Amino acid sequence: MKKIVLWLMSTTTVLVLLFGYHTSTSSKAAAVGGGFSLAAPSPSGAGAGTGSGSAPAPGGSSAAAAPSSGAAAPSSGSGSTTSGTVTGAVASTRWGPVQVQLTLANGRITDVAIPQYPDGNGRDAEINAQALPILVQETLKAQSAQIDMVSGATVTSDGYLQSLQSALDKAGLH
Repeated sequence: MKKIVLWLMSTTTVLVLLFGYHTSTSSKAAAVGGGFSLAAPSPSGAGAGTGSGSAPAPGGSSAAAAPSSGAAAPSSGSGSTTSGTVTGAVASTRWGPVQVQLTLANGRITDVAIPQYPDGNGRDAEINAQALPILVQETLKAQSAQIDMVSGATVTSDGYLQSLQSALDKAGLH
């Protein structure tokens, strides 16, 4: 009888410890090489907002987000041609926030920055170091949100597409 009670208590302890373990899912804006910009937006605050809510700050605490500057400044001409920088809304994913910032010239996407992306642990950093350059390249090539997701980075790809579409909507591009 003592062995059964001891076994039951040990098993319960192991299960509590196993299910109580939390992995790191916090995200910080950091620069990663590869021909695209993942740096945080300029300190002037232009386009630095998320449009709503707040974004996690480095270290796991949350800070209020500055309001977004809205759509990019329109250039002269007709249609929805725009120039400037526009930041998409933060897309909350299961592994952390993803946010896309577009640089536009005459209605064309000329650069893509990713101020926020999941990098809370080594595996996140490894996956996103491979996936984000592909997503950026596909965005520049397609000039829209009609791009394929990256296999093995489905969660980040989904968040990227949500934020990208938000930025395109703010810029008046579809």
